[in-house]
Amino acid sequence: MENQPYVHTNIENGIATVEFFHPKHNSLPSDLLAKIAGTITDLGGNDAAKVIVLKSGGSRTFCAGASFDELIAIKDEVTGKTFFSGFANVINSIRKCPKFVIGRVQGKSVGGGVGVASATDYCMATKFAAVKLSELALGFGPFVIGPAVERKMGKAAFVQLAVNSKKWQTPDWAKANGLYNEVFESTEALDEGVQALAEELASFNPEAMKMLKKVLWDGTEHWDELLVERAAQSGQLVLSEFAVAAIGKFKA
Repeated sequence: MENQPYVHTNIENGIATVEFFHPKHNSLPSDLLAKIAGTITDLGGNDAAKVIVLKSGGSRTFCAGASFDELIAIKDEVTGKTFFSGFANVINSIRKCPKFVIGRVQGKSVGGGVGVASATDYCMATKFAAVKLSELALGFGPFVIGPAVERKMGKAAFVQLAVNSKKWQTPDWAKANGLYNEVFESTEALDEGVQALAEELASFNPEAMKMLKKVLWDGTEHWDELLVERAAQSGQLVLSEFAVAAIGKFKA
């Protein structure tokens, strides 16, 4: 396993696999966010890709969310808005991609990682894939990812995650509330399930899937503006004395 951050792409038999990795529990700094968003956008226009699988490297954590190193380094609102817009761009790239994006979640997700999982069209996970939205405890809130989480799980589940920000919710809870479509006993079983679904989708009519995806995302056309507005809110709050202290304490 490489120990350097990366975003790798592979296309085989119509299945495009996008894998991201960061040695700090697959946290996402700006450059990785930009690469993921750009890669998914490019695959949307690549006829060789019929369906996309989004996954992370390693075996334990799917995604730890925002990079704490970058959060601590934010010193002004413009930089904060730019950083949080990275998550907005990933969510919007998935939303606007004409191909289905399957989420493959092998382990825990925190904050922005839950947002990325929520944005996928069909999400499959293991029994180890607990979720938590820790933003409120860090002095800001899950503003950018909120629309994606609420769209997938509903208002009540989003409230439970957002308000009870220090509590892990189980994969079974996440499945019962719509985040995960399927939960598997092992990573091996997860990979078999993801592969089977991807192969099936790759054999379907691309135009039908494109039209269905548009229907499934109906009502989100304003997200290009909305999520950037939310990024500005987060960028402002992350500069607060409370957030600076909370992020520093958490990182330490």
